[in-house]
Amino acid sequence: MTITDEDCLTETLKFNESFAAAAASRPAREVTPDATLLATLRRNRLGGDTPPVRLPQGQDRVVAGGVRVRAFVPDHVDGVYLHIHGGGWAFGSADGQDQKLWRLAEQARLAVVSVEYRLAPEHPFPAGLDDCEAAARWLVDHASVEFGTQRLLIGGESAGAHLTVATLLRLRDRHGITGAFRAAHLLFGPYDLSMTPSQRAFGSRQLLSNTDTLRRTYELFTPGMGAEQRRAPEVSPLFADLTGLPPARIVVGTEDPLRDDSLFLAARWQAAGASVQLGVVAGAMHGFTLFPLTITERELRRERDFLSAAGR
Repeated sequence: MTITDEDCLTETLKFNESFAAAAASRPAREVTPDATLLATLRRNRLGGDTPPVRLPQGQDRVVAGGVRVRAFVPDHVDGVYLHIHGGGWAFGSADGQDQKLWRLAEQARLAVVSVEYRLAPEHPFPAGLDDCEAAARWLVDHASVEFGTQRLLIGGESAGAHLTVATLLRLRDRHGITGAFRAAHLLFGPYDLSMTPSQRAFGSRQLLSNTDTLRRTYELFTPGMGAEQRRAPEVSPLFADLTGLPPARIVVGTEDPLRDDSLFLAARWQAAGASVQLGVVAGAMHGFTLFPLTITERELRRERDFLSAAGR
């Protein structure tokens, strides 16, 4: 394992400290948010203080018989990137990162298609995964006509990284589709919903995600399931057979409760026969790419470079 960005560690840890202090000063949220609170949080990106900026370049569409997506299509298209947003399966939206996705589309020459999958707790597992699977199938069947290319890539952050792996497994297991998506980009995802050692040991530090928030998130996403049920491969892809999956780039920070998830998944992915680039960012907390940090700019550049070169 190689840890990157140690030259930025002072800046990164200082940001973590200020973030945790600000989080501790805010009133505690209800353990299980009611409908009114959920609606308020969802109006803002990942429950933040500022609504996301919607760019005119984004095209809202309905595909695959009812799945909503948001597409960004630059003048020159060399591939299609199916993006699956994060937000603990309960927050976030396809229009929550317009600026980032449009910049990626232009710089990497990709048509970026972000899935507006159904959210928990109103739509628990497997509803959101069903939507991601349908959007992926639609791209497999229609990318050539819609975008002029069959070079397909897939990825996401946090819950979106989990749904990315689960989608690839469904394509393989339900439809016999392997190789259609030529690479996967996975940012700080949870791959064991029964909780890896790093999830259990992280404790109450308020760095966007911690042991308690993860546990509550899993209860919203998979209500009524116990730890053993959450180890089922269709729920926790860390326990799945990973053969036939494409090359991947897997990224996590050293101060993320999901650190083990990425380390373990990278080892199993490689053991299954696919190439893996593993990025472990010094001092980075969960969701670090949401914030204006040196490591964020570096990571977005690495993501762009990986997706630009993948699958050619």
